[in-house]
Amino acid sequence: MDMTSLPGEALLQRTERDGVITLCMNRPLQFNALSEAMLDAMRRELDSIAMDPTVRCVVLAGAGKAFCAGHDLREMTKSPRLTYYQALFARCSLVMQGIQMLPVPVIARVHGVATAAGCQLVASCDLAIASESARFAVSGINVGLFCSTPAVALSRNVSSKRAFDMLVTARFIDAATAADWGLINEAVPDGELDEAIARKTAEILTKSPTAIRYGKSMFYRQRQMALGDAYAYASDVMARNMMEEDAAEGVDAFLEKRPACWRS
Repeated sequence: MDMTSLPGEALLQRTERDGVITLCMNRPLQFNALSEAMLDAMRRELDSIAMDPTVRCVVLAGAGKAFCAGHDLREMTKSPRLTYYQALFARCSLVMQGIQMLPVPVIARVHGVATAAGCQLVASCDLAIASESARFAVSGINVGLFCSTPAVALSRNVSSKRAFDMLVTARFIDAATAADWGLINEAVPDGELDEAIARKTAEILTKSPTAIRYGKSMFYRQRQMALGDAYAYASDVMARNMMEEDAAEGVDAFLEKRPACWRS
């Protein structure tokens, strides 16, 4: 996968192959900082993907030397007003939530650095695979700004003490540590990142699209519920899933010892 796109091209490049959409942030000279325009482009793509039943998986990547260095601080300082900052962080939060609201898995393809809102992006994705040389930090505290919105996603991936340590020290962690802490799924040699992404998307493509759509929505909703409510909700979702053609086909295929042929 070529991640060395030119600055004159689209801010967010979209490619598609076999139901897998790759969204590549394309501000390499700014380490793919999340400008207002970038956030708007991401929101438009997420809305479009959500309405497309042919999409099976999304890969989020970055052009150039880094995945994403967070918000565009230079752009932010041009409008030092409370209402502007409130609107900006609300806009970013909608993008992060939009990733989890998509009915299909989103995989972060991480290389270089993922800092502040860039680390938030990684934590917001359903899955994340990074090159061994990748590094992660929530570094706002270095400029007098606690990374409050990145803390929401980060603290839902790693333990409270580890998340708070990163937030108050701005320490970088390497990819191996990020995998051990649960921020990413795996760290792979730098030259094998695309191969690892391809393996993961291939695994997803062998599964029932209907089951994955049921499952992703259920997974995030039940996490906010009390245990009894979560089981009641999950039981209903599973019962509805069992009524789908794919479930009938999957069970038949298992019993007949043959590959399933998904209907959805």
